[in-house]
Amino acid sequence: MDDEAMIARRRGAMTGGIPPGRSRGRLADEVYDTLLGQMMSLRIEPDSRVTIDALARELGVSQTPIRDALNRMEAEGLVVRVPHAGYRIPPQITRHRFEDMLEVRLLLEPAAARRSAERASLQQVAGMRRLLEEMAELEEGGGLMAYGAFGLRDAAFHDLVALSAENQVIREALARLHTHVHLFRLLHDTQVTLLAMAEHEEVLTAIAARDPDAAAYAMRRHILRSGERFRRLFDEAKGADGMVAEA
Repeated sequence: MDDEAMIARRRGAMTGGIPPGRSRGRLADEVYDTLLGQMMSLRIEPDSRVTIDALARELGVSQTPIRDALNRMEAEGLVVRVPHAGYRIPPQITRHRFEDMLEVRLLLEPAAARRSAERASLQQVAGMRRLLEEMAELEEGGGLMAYGAFGLRDAAFHDLVALSAENQVIREALARLHTHVHLFRLLHDTQVTLLAMAEHEEVLTAIAARDPDAAAYAMRRHILRSGERFRRLFDEAKGADGMVAEA
């Protein structure tokens, strides 16, 4: 499977059952995407436990692709194996981890957007446009499932920018962060999707115009604004803890 086919597959991943008639590898990919969507929509909650038997029954597949998908997620740090008890979904990221992720994104993603403006093919630019159109449709739908699907497309948009930059090291580094998985698990807020849509549009406009400086600036501003939106969650949690301590 090539890179753009993988992005298309992730774009279409939802939270229902898995269609029959797939090869083992394809099934494992689809199980992976389904579980990712469930995590981002909070259908699978942070710090909860999942078992292979239960997932096999829910998704209507054998245990083998479930096991393959969970092994991959364990290697990527998205789940934790619990001896003799299946797997556990990690808790929400810490404030320190969040700030570290933001710092890395600010170093890498504006550079990727700059290179994308110089190197993206017309097909890749069209692919970014399709993703934004799909995100707009999902934003109108609302609900946790739509929010999780929006997050998957958000991740696919950023990945396609990195892919079109033609720097595999940057793309791999960003993929390992699983930024969108962690951030979209923090909060279900329609304002996040509305504001992100406008910022994505600015990034794409600059890439399509072949304006590297504008693309880098738009991406940097998007990441900074996104950071502020999610940072308030940690500030609010800290404030609540302080109130409890004073009571």
